[in-house]
Amino acid sequence: MKLVINVFIFFFVLTLSAQNKATYTYSIKGTDTLKLDVYTPENIKKTDTLPVLLWMHGGGFAVGHRDYIDDENLVKYAAKEQNYIGISISYRLLRKGTTTGFGCDCTKDEKLETFKQAAIDYMDAAKYVVEHANELQIDTTKIIAGGSSAGAEGILNAVFMREYFVDNAEAYSNVKFAGAFSCAGAIVDASYMTPENAVPTVLYHGTKDQLVPYGNAPHHYCAPTKDGYIMLDGSKIIADKLEEFETSFYFNIVKEARHEISRIPYEELDIVFNFFERTVINDEVVQTKIIKTKK
Repeated sequence: MKLVINVFIFFFVLTLSAQNKATYTYSIKGTDTLKLDVYTPENIKKTDTLPVLLWMHGGGFAVGHRDYIDDENLVKYAAKEQNYIGISISYRLLRKGTTTGFGCDCTKDEKLETFKQAAIDYMDAAKYVVEHANELQIDTTKIIAGGSSAGAEGILNAVFMREYFVDNAEAYSNVKFAGAFSCAGAIVDASYMTPENAVPTVLYHGTKDQLVPYGNAPHHYCAPTKDGYIMLDGSKIIADKLEEFETSFYFNIVKEARHEISRIPYEELDIVFNFFERTVINDEVVQTKIIKTKK
C-alpha cells in the first residue's frame, strides 16, 4: 500500500510541475510581510475571469507556510486540472515561539485573539484579491475559501463569523465567499451561521479528532479547569446548520479517525471540485454525507 501511495504522490506532483506562478504582498503587519502565491492556468486567455481557491495552511497557528508542498500542490492542482486561480496565503503565526502554544495552557482570551487575527489576515488576503481581480483574472463572485486544521478554523471564522471577529466589517463589503472547503476545521459559535451567510461547503472530519472537535466540544478537549478551555463547533454542527438552511454541503465523515483527516484529500479532489461545479457554478442544491470507518 505504501508503494502505491508514494507512486500516486510522485505522479501527482509530476503532473503539476509546469505552472504560472506570481507572488504578491497583500499586507505588512509589524514584522510580518504577508504574501500570497497565485497559480494561473497556462492556457488562460486575456479575457478570462476564473473562479479562485483561496487557501490557508494549517499548523496550529505556530508552524507551516504557504508553499509547504501539500498546500502548494493543492493550489497547483486547482490551476492546472480545474481551471481555477489557485492562491495560497501566508498569515501571522501568533502562537509561534510561545511557551503555551495553542493547547490547554493557552488562555481562552489568547485563543479568541488568535482566531480573530487569523480571520482578519484571511479577510485582508481576500480583500487584496478582490481589489486586484482584473490583474489576477478572478471572478469575484466565485471565491472558494479553503483551509486545513488551523487554516480551516481561520477560513470558517472568516466566512461565517466576520461580524464577530472583524471590527470594521464595512471595509470588506466587497468580499463575498461563494463556497468553503474545510479539512478538520471548526468555528467558535455556529449560532452566527445564518441563511444569509451560508455557502456551499465541503467538510472533512474524523469523529475522534483529538484537537479540533468533530461536534460541539472543548478545543483540544481541555478540561473546564484549564486556562485553554473553550467550546468550539466542529464540522457536524456546521453541516447540521447547512442542512437546516437547505444549503449545499458535502460532509465526509471518517469514524474513529483523529486529526489526520486534516490532510488534504488529494485522492478525492475531483469529487470536491465537482461539488463546487454543481453548487457554485451551476447553482444546484446538493447535500451529501459520506460515512467511512478508519481502516
